[in-house]
Amino acid sequence: MDFLFVTGMSGAGKTVAVNELEDMGYFCVDNIPSGLIGAFARLCEQSPVGGRIALVTDFRSGEQFARFPEALDQLTAEGHTYRILMLEAEDSVILRRYKENRRRHPLLEEGSAGLEAAIRTERKLLEPLRLRADYRIDTSFITIAQLRERVEQLFGDDSGKMIVTCMSFGYKYGIPAETDLLFDVRCLPNPFYVPELREHTGLEQAVQEYVLAGETSQGLVQRLDSLLDYLLPLYLAEGKCSLVIGFGCTGGRHRSVTFAELFRERLARKGYRVSVSHRDVNRSR
Repeated sequence: MDFLFVTGMSGAGKTVAVNELEDMGYFCVDNIPSGLIGAFARLCEQSPVGGRIALVTDFRSGEQFARFPEALDQLTAEGHTYRILMLEAEDSVILRRYKENRRRHPLLEEGSAGLEAAIRTERKLLEPLRLRADYRIDTSFITIAQLRERVEQLFGDDSGKMIVTCMSFGYKYGIPAETDLLFDVRCLPNPFYVPELREHTGLEQAVQEYVLAGETSQGLVQRLDSLLDYLLPLYLAEGKCSLVIGFGCTGGRHRSVTFAELFRERLARKGYRVSVSHRDVNRSR
């Protein structure tokens, strides 16, 4: 059987993700203890529940969660396959979410060092699992609707093909954690210093024409195009499920957005399954 495990930081949006998966027809089980995963897989063999199964497991199960890697190895030994979706967000974002919803963090114990320490501890404990994840989504700066859309893109009917996400961002706000390939386009002419373009974005034609004009920009486009033509088939051959290409500029509103849109179109024309995400396009407004 093929299992999709949803895990990650508490407060990063796992509930939203699994609700979307359920709406897509997945049979979903929330907060399953790691020690029961093997038994659940054998039960599914005896009483099939459908072709797509999503299981949420995280630190809510307490000490049981430490057995999760062991449970994954057991699934492989029994002939099952699995994928891991890791949801994460910045510490400050998770802290704000907990303060807003007044929920209790699973690692926050009476007499402990507090919520911030619990968040840091959880992130450290999750790091080995993060390295095993097939998909990673950083929900720090996306809406619930955008998260649901991202899950649908990854695990919809066309999910057997690798999905390439072209993401724009601003270096002033930090590098997105989920990027696999990262390209810095701050070397290009900056529309921020053109008064009539400053308040516009790379989603608009005037900004795109300004950014892409000239030999420097066109030379970069050609070289990135050739590099991606070489790299993407290698990732496909490796069996990679999701690839995030990050384009960064200073504020994430002009140059990076232009390049994310440009390569979304170019890769789509070449037959890749492509989505686009503009993390910071509205943050400076």
